[in-house]
Amino acid sequence: MALDTFRDKVVIVTGASSGIGRALALQLAREGASIALAARNAERLQALAEDCCDLGGKAEAVPTDVADESACRELVQRTKDTFGRIDMLVNNAGMSVVGKFDELPDLRLFHYVMDVNFFGALSCCYFALPHLRETAGRIVNVSSLGGLLTIPYNTSYCASKFALQGFSDSLRMDLHGSGVNVTVISPYWVVTEFHEHYLDKNGKPKGPSGRAVYTEKMMTAERCAQIILRAARLRKREVLMGPGRLGMVLRWIAPSLVDKVTIDAVMRPIAKRIT
Repeated sequence: MALDTFRDKVVIVTGASSGIGRALALQLAREGASIALAARNAERLQALAEDCCDLGGKAEAVPTDVADESACRELVQRTKDTFGRIDMLVNNAGMSVVGKFDELPDLRLFHYVMDVNFFGALSCCYFALPHLRETAGRIVNVSSLGGLLTIPYNTSYCASKFALQGFSDSLRMDLHGSGVNVTVISPYWVVTEFHEHYLDKNGKPKGPSGRAVYTEKMMTAERCAQIILRAARLRKREVLMGPGRLGMVLRWIAPSLVDKVTIDAVMRPIAKRIT
């Protein structure tokens, strides 16, 4: 496909201030897109908007907490007012609380993860859909392999991503024949600031030591963004990264084995790196 597929298209990207969202915005800007940049960090968004303009795109920084339904409504309306149309919505904002479910002091943080990862995407879809119908546009929901294959100590994160997967698959059927398509992206490990920002059971961010999760073999945010945009260009239904497809097969054949491998071969080495 031509690299300028998104030239003069209007794209909303949530979670745009860092990681995959930032990489998406910069790549879209290089193609000449107009991007509404949404995240909570206004200072980072403004700097990113300037970078996008320097690369040949147009950008509007829209400080947004997607956990707030009214903020999602405002994001969509401001995008339409600024650029006149909406061609693609990328629901990328996400967070996690790490810890055993029965050790959470209450359910406040669990609810907040659901509000950001699931209800934030749901709200943005709801308010953007009338405009996306006008342009036969695209919805791209950035989920996770954790929305298909569970991992321990991440009950809220996995619950939110499983919900996003189910919502996306059902919405796709609702939209059949409308011209609007839904793409679900399920990344494996991607090197970003995500694990610096994840919260422990008491709501405290892990901080810089969270980067110890990553290894040099893991995917960069830039590469992940390339894969996401290619899938969006082709209006693909779903992209599973890393061992996603193999894991799905094994989950049906030997679910207990998958649990054991996930705990022993994946999570324990990670736990050792960050402690």
